[in-house]
Amino acid sequence: MLNRKVQPSITDAVDFELKLKNCEHFTLSNQVPVYSLDAGIQEVVMIEWVFYAGNWYEQQNIVAATTNFLLKNGTKQKTAYQINEHFEFYGAYLNRSCYNETATITLHCLSKHISVLLPVVTELITESIFPESELSIYKQNQKQRLEVNLKKCDFIANRLIDEYIYGIYHPYGKYTSTLDYDAIERSALEQFFQKFYKEGKCIIFAAGKLPVDLDKQLENNFGSLPLQQRSIPNIQYNIQSAENKKYRIINDPDGVQGAIRLARPFPNRHHPDFQKAHILNNIFGGFFGSRLMSNIREDKGYTYGIHSFIQNHIRETSWMISTEAGRDVCEATIEEVYKEMKKLCVEPIDEEELHLVRNHMIGGILGDLDGPFQLIARWKNYILNGIDENYFYNSIYNIRTTNAEELQALAKKYLQPEAFYELVVV
Repeated sequence: MLNRKVQPSITDAVDFELKLKNCEHFTLSNQVPVYSLDAGIQEVVMIEWVFYAGNWYEQQNIVAATTNFLLKNGTKQKTAYQINEHFEFYGAYLNRSCYNETATITLHCLSKHISVLLPVVTELITESIFPESELSIYKQNQKQRLEVNLKKCDFIANRLIDEYIYGIYHPYGKYTSTLDYDAIERSALEQFFQKFYKEGKCIIFAAGKLPVDLDKQLENNFGSLPLQQRSIPNIQYNIQSAENKKYRIINDPDGVQGAIRLARPFPNRHHPDFQKAHILNNIFGGFFGSRLMSNIREDKGYTYGIHSFIQNHIRETSWMISTEAGRDVCEATIEEVYKEMKKLCVEPIDEEELHLVRNHMIGGILGDLDGPFQLIARWKNYILNGIDENYFYNSIYNIRTTNAEELQALAKKYLQPEAFYELVVV
């Protein structure tokens, strides 16, 4: 019997042996790959269809996002109301999301209801019709939402900093205007849908308490569809970074708060510095106990929160610092960020701080491995980025073994103020 008068032993997270649960892989008759992970005790399941249908492949701005959103808004057989009613009747949740390279359809439901829900997903992928009435409502709502957001300094800052790094014509750097919504026509959505959904490249991910016949159900509903008919277009974009690196934008003359963004181009996850740079990033500004938080929030009181992160892009990426601060202390905030950069370059990180960050990072990974949905999300990230489970174990090894001298060398290489684009929007 557990003796609650005796304190349990405390084990550091870095001492745990972490293992990544393998996922199963099979292929449908039409060569659509399926990655599945049968785990968990609750009778719930998540299935996600990933299409290479992001804004990387569109010829007209916001066609990819609009097509993805309206997949659920009408087919040849059902209205938007009927589609939503069907999923709600079975307590299911169907979501759509559009990213830079990919777009997804995600289904969460009880395991026992998969058989009545998959045929409707098939219908969305093959028979969506993008009714003019639904498109009109979508355009009106999006324009209203955009007009509201354009009054927010953080929204403007997020748009502009990506433009400065990648260029306005790069998928990572372009953004929308109300004119883009006005220009969208139903025919453009139909063409994009035909090319990148009905005949597009698709990958299926499934996790949870999976039915024993999941492979047969997926085969019956999707195995005969004309997916995988087209190869992924090899479209290349040139990065056209802004020449000037310092910007001050007045968005609201009466605003009392400013949005600060500092960012520099950075190699993607295939670069040998990437994993070790994540350790440096956590020390710098990657969690609540980071140096930026300790200095700029706890000591100076300039902001409620400041964060540093490396963008999760498949191709080019960037290292970014993001915060909102009082208008009168924005310049002082930037100065303190640069001071923390300099400290990391000239002073080795002490072992106590490094040990704390190691425990935090391993603890975060432990949380990410808790549950089938988190596990399949990690596998999806690996598969879409062209890496395997070795990346996971190399990451654990680097967290445990990267020393202060290596991190100081990375700081000297990447945390140089002159390399960062600097933006303040008030």
